[in-house]
Amino acid sequence: MNRTQVPLYQAKAEFFRMLGHPVRIRVLELLQDGPKPVRELLADIEVEPSSLSQQLAVLRRAGIVTAARGGSTVVYELAGGDVAELLRAARRILVELLAGREDLLTQLRGSGAGVPEQAS
Repeated sequence: MNRTQVPLYQAKAEFFRMLGHPVRIRVLELLQDGPKPVRELLADIEVEPSSLSQQLAVLRRAGIVTAARGGSTVVYELAGGDVAELLRAARRILVELLAGREDLLTQLRGSGAGVPEQAS
């Protein structure tokens, strides 16, 4: 391997780090339904315009979203369908993980294993 080539596992880690911000994830979720102008993203996410702009720039530099200007309006969209599939897969994984935790919690509460009951 030459020195300038990044190992695939490192490239994947950098990709997931790039996704690792709640505003970026929310933008990607909203764009699954199709292109949206920045004003709609701002209304749906309720963050400061400068914060949204910064997060959109990260997604643009990574090639995850594209932007098109029409007059004074900038419209963003997903660069490809694979990102939407990744978000759906993440949702399925989270549902399974949380369901597993609920099952464990139910078992622990029912076993009398010293788990205190929650106060009402």
